[in-house]
Amino acid sequence: MNASPLAERLRPQTLNEVIGQQHLLSPGKPLRVAFESGEPHSMILWGPPGVGKTTLARLTAEGFQAEFIALSAVLSGVKDIREAVERAQVVRANSGRRTILFVDEVHRFNKSQQDAFLPHVESGLFTFIGATTENPSFEVNSALLSRAAVYVLKPLGDDDLSALVHRACERELNGLRFTDEAKAMLVASADGDGRKLLNNLEIVARAAEAKGQSEVDKALLSECLGDALRRFDKGGDSFYDQISALHKSVRGSNPDASLYWFVRMLDGGADPRYLARRIVRMASEDIGLADPRALRIALDAAEVYERLGSPEGELALAEAVVYLACAAKSNAVYNAYNAARAFVAKDKSRPVPEHLRNAPTRLMKELGYGKLYRYAHDEPDAYAAGETYLPEGMRDPGWYQPTLRGLEIRIAEKLAYLRSLDASARKEDGGK
Repeated sequence: MNASPLAERLRPQTLNEVIGQQHLLSPGKPLRVAFESGEPHSMILWGPPGVGKTTLARLTAEGFQAEFIALSAVLSGVKDIREAVERAQVVRANSGRRTILFVDEVHRFNKSQQDAFLPHVESGLFTFIGATTENPSFEVNSALLSRAAVYVLKPLGDDDLSALVHRACERELNGLRFTDEAKAMLVASADGDGRKLLNNLEIVARAAEAKGQSEVDKALLSECLGDALRRFDKGGDSFYDQISALHKSVRGSNPDASLYWFVRMLDGGADPRYLARRIVRMASEDIGLADPRALRIALDAAEVYERLGSPEGELALAEAVVYLACAAKSNAVYNAYNAARAFVAKDKSRPVPEHLRNAPTRLMKELGYGKLYRYAHDEPDAYAAGETYLPEGMRDPGWYQPTLRGLEIRIAEKLAYLRSLDASARKEDGGK
């Protein structure tokens, strides 16, 4: 057999050879259109391992006849980034060719390392392509993210993986055959990961060659792969579907389902730190002030994981998942926050009312800044009834509407009481 890995020998040489990702590569789809435009653009390829992120980056460079520089964020540092920039400058000066800088696992670069690319992306020195298995909204700097199109790559489906097995057997493995059962098991063992499939296939092919077999059956497959066959994902659910299922199970107050999806993701190799971040998000988005302890418990679980690592720290995350699933639910703060953001994005810039302004200087005091401010602690119930805190002319929008669940029941009662004090105060003012 050839000494280079099977996955490398089978790497597609043209866009038409790519298996999978047809939602991006079919005629009229975004990446196909980008290739046909003749103008490369910076992009981030987001998807699970073994779905073609590196291949697409290489094909982009070949398609645009550009210099290709590859960095791994796991292994590279500032020195490597500087050398890549210098190389791109030399290429442009000597030949006028474009350079495509590909950064694998870009989410592992820190903020300053990611920022180092920005001026060179903006100047056009190189086209940036980042690959990540993590949600770029959380892991990639907003400045870099705003300058790159994000393409979501999907796990390879069973038909895609079967086609990959067929191509490998025909081109590289002397027509090696599989029984239907063995092929189905091999495809399932990859769990949507093309590289994992080819690695497993290469192991099996070597064993078949050693035994003089031209057909692989279930027995040989089990002998070669053993525990690798345990993860038999009959549903073909993707990593992103599973995190969605976990979030919705917590929101739906089902602790058993929440634990199932949490453990499924750990078993599938998900980074517990990623799960910890999502658990914190669930506490804010779906529980909120109905049970403020949920956010603290989620943060504590994340900290415990950082101290203990795997597998001990995973129990703390599981505890948080169960607590969140059982906690009272409210998205009132989430809705209020989104409503406020939408309003501010469209509204004009309203001045701060004078009575709310700080007055650290004599001039500011003479201008009346803070003069009519009422110090709440000096008022009955520590509440300045009838006071206004919004800009002049802005009506109370009523964004936060507490639910009648958990602690928000008491919050709603308190707000209703305070509003009644406001109404009485304003009625008295109107009668003067």
